Amino acid sequence: MKLEAYFKSVLEQDRAAVVICDLQHEIIYMNPAAIENYEKYGGAALLGKSLLDCHAPESRERINEVVAWFEEKPDHNIVFTSHDERKNKDVYMVALRDDSRALIGYYEKHEYRNPESGKRYDLS
Repeated sequence: MKLEAYFKSVLEQDRAAVVICDLQHEIIYMNPAAIENYEKYGGAALLGKSLLDCHAPESRERINEVVAWFEEKPDHNIVFTSHDERKNKDVYMVALRDDSRALIGYYEKHEYRNPESGKRYDLS
């Protein structure tokens, strides 16, 4: 089995929204959590659309600034962008790079801060 299938499965199973964009800001992938999370904005219909169209002008400017920073150096790879108090999560933009460390895109990463409410190893 190709390694790509494993990586895709990791994203597909993640409960946090993952939206991947190319360098033209086109949304090229949304995991199921992202499709559900952004349903009120179009959900899966956002695939192939510009991420910039989903944001206000100030946010578009910030996204472009971060991508330019990613392009400056191969070790410029993650930027904290916001904290959502209501959902108790931090949001980051993360660079995506190919084997030569060239920038090929970016994604939005959500890190929830609430402790897990389920029981440990509950298989029921």
